[in-house]
Parts: sequence; structure tokens; C-alpha cells
Amino acid sequence: MNKTYRAMQVGRSGTLEIVARDAPDPMAGEVLIEVEACGVCGVDLADIEKAAAARLSRVPGHEVVGRIAALGPYVPPLWAVGQRVGVGRLGGHCNECDQCRQGRFQLCRNQQVVGVDIDGGYAEMMLARCAGLVSIPDELDAEDAAPILCAGVATFNALKKCGAEAGDLVVVLGIGGLGHMAVQYARRMGFRVVAVGRGADIADDALALGAHVYIDNRQEDAAARIKDMGGAQAMITMIDHMETISALISALSPKGRLVVLNPGKSPLSVPLGMLIGGERSVMGSITGSPYESEKALSFSVLADVRPRIERMPLEQAGEACQRMASGDAKFRVVLTMTAQK
Repeated sequence: MNKTYRAMQVGRSGTLEIVARDAPDPMAGEVLIEVEACGVCGVDLADIEKAAAARLSRVPGHEVVGRIAALGPYVPPLWAVGQRVGVGRLGGHCNECDQCRQGRFQLCRNQQVVGVDIDGGYAEMMLARCAGLVSIPDELDAEDAAPILCAGVATFNALKKCGAEAGDLVVVLGIGGLGHMAVQYARRMGFRVVAVGRGADIADDALALGAHVYIDNRQEDAAARIKDMGGAQAMITMIDHMETISALISALSPKGRLVVLNPGKSPLSVPLGMLIGGERSVMGSITGSPYESEKALSFSVLADVRPRIERMPLEQAGEACQRMASGDAKFRVVLTMTAQK
């Protein structure tokens, strides 16, 4: 194992800078991961801004795949040196709070947020709580597995919670880093998939990913079109445009459910009479526990779901973040650690 490693940390300017660090020793309940790949998520830019304001030298990145390089004390025998593991947004539950005692590990009150509270995977090495580790299937390359630990599990879980059954019409709103995974999962779960996006340029991609129908929300009334198809039993939204979401809620069938993944920056306007009259509902969905991440990975192998990715070396992490923020990436960027090894 190398005694030093490269990391992209947040500098005073709010941009990323490459540094060399000494390899740390894992503490009790921790492992040291030799990182092979780390996905770039849209929220990483916000993490970098927060770090620049209050937590300089933080390392972003929460779609991490690698191998265990060292074990700290009291790590369960489930984990071993050399084992392939991943870490997502949630860095490990405490097993003590009321939510953990009810088995709701993704809602742990003492959860570490990777890339915010602790250093993430824009680095060749990373410390992680063993409670946050995810086992990675041999069938998945590190670069393919990485985005599934955030974009994948988030959309996979949202679809499991959406209340729709095989054959029902499900709308995926927003065909980007998360949406392109949601379309694939929805198709393979047996739903009738309607993808709603902005612009005709994404139509071919949405259909190739598995959508039965693509609707360009700029050119036609998406709500009216969905109503003509009988209404949606569920809608999964990844976008941060509350007016668009509000306009589409009317296309939900009775008992239909809107599942929200993007926290957004403004409140969502929902006609209460429509919710009551048709017993429709709105719910949020967080990413997922390590066990749920393993389910998403296993389903991805079983159903041949893969993220569409662009690979960039670690030292270009700043450019990778900007590429994701601009919408130019198709559909996800993954950092690789092999360039200078």
C-alpha cells in the first residue's frame, strides 16, 4: 500500500486543488479504501461551495468504488482486505438512534454525509465507516458501479416506493444523470414508461434507454398528453423547476403518487383539492441504505442496467464538475484514479 495519495480538495477560492496526503490509519469501525473510481454528482458543486465557506480542504465525492486496503479495530469479519466495496452519500448509520432501532438506517439521525461531513472519493484513498460499506458485484466495472451508488439507488428506490404495478404508466420527469437511470429501471420493472424532458435533442436517447414515449415539454402540453394516455399511476421527478412539476401533478391518476428526489430551491405548489378528491399523494425519497444499494447493484446486473458515463482522470475533477453542472455530460461523469499510477 502506498504511504501517500493524491486528493482533490476544496481550496480557498472555492475550486478544487490537487494535493498529496499521507495515508491515514483507520480508526475503530473504519476501513481504508483504495479508490478506483468516483462518480461526479450534480450536488458536488454545492458541497464544494459549502466547504469553501466553512470546511476548507474537504474532499468531495460520494459515488465511490474501490478495494479495502486496511482495516481498523472492531470491523466485522464481513469485510476483508482486498474486498471490492463502495460508499454512497450516506456514510454509515450509528445503530443507536430511534430511526436505526426501527431499521430505517437511511434516516439515521447521526449519519455522516460523504463529501460534506467527511472526506469523499475525489482521491486515491478514503476512510469510511464499515456501517456505510456496500459490496460490489464482480460483474460490474468500478466505473459502472460508481453512479449506481447515488443516481442508481435513488431512482431504484423511488420506483419501488411509487405504488405502481407492472403495466402501469409511470412518468420520469427529467432525463439527466438520475433520469436516465430511472428510465432504464422503470422499463425493466415492467412499467409503461413516459419520459418528459426539455428539447427534442434528448428524444432518441430517452427511447433508446427504454422509454415507450418521449414528450418534449417545451413543444407540447405534457399533462394533457399523459391524460390522453389514461393518466400516470406514478411520477418520479428529478428536476428543480417547481412550476413544471406542479403543472404535471394534474396528470396523476386517482391514487397516483408523485415521488420527489430533488429538494429544489423553492416550494412546490400542490392543489389540495386534487390530492383529496383523487386520493393522490406526494412523497420524498432519499437515496438508500447500504443494503438497498446492494439490491440496486444486483438488479442492475440482473436486468443489464448501466449508467451512460464519460471517464475523466482525477486531476480533471474541476472540469468534470463543470461538465455536469452545464448539462453537457451524457449522462454521468466518472473520475478514474489510474492516470498516474
